[in-house]
Amino acid sequence: MNTQKILIVDDDIDIINVISTILENEGYEVFSANNKDEGLQLAREIHPDLAILDVMMTTHYEGFELAEALVNEQAFRNMPILMQTSIEVFTTTKESVREMAREFRQDPKYKELQVILMKDIVSGKAGIDYRNDDGKTIWLPVDGFLKKPVDSKKLLPEIKELLGKKVSFHSN
Repeated sequence: MNTQKILIVDDDIDIINVISTILENEGYEVFSANNKDEGLQLAREIHPDLAILDVMMTTHYEGFELAEALVNEQAFRNMPILMQTSIEVFTTTKESVREMAREFRQDPKYKELQVILMKDIVSGKAGIDYRNDDGKTIWLPVDGFLKKPVDSKKLLPEIKELLGKKVSFHSN
């Protein structure tokens, strides 16, 4: 059986070291990069089975931009993507997380948020609704979120579940 490859893209070497140690101790092969360009290049070289991306690196939304680039490349369409973030994740039981995020955008309490992270607790579908630097709202399906600081008791089950499915939720 081939060792599953996990790509971590984060500008914080301490976070990379902690997550790498946890994953390597579980038998995963871990690769890391420090920004969007390095991450995309490395992904093309190694074809990871899963990617863990930080949100804020060189720019505020660099992780989102990398996730979008990966989702839009045919080679990575079925690769699960987990976003590391300290931003609050809104949960719903509505299967269309995109529709739910759009409803949040209509609510005066949430209308001005730059980023809305949504996850359906029933299906597991997740996504990001964010405003880019031009003010345009972008929807980006992902497979889940990891709260910072990363808790190994949550990290490992999430990764095992996503890698076990072999099918990404990127069809939201």
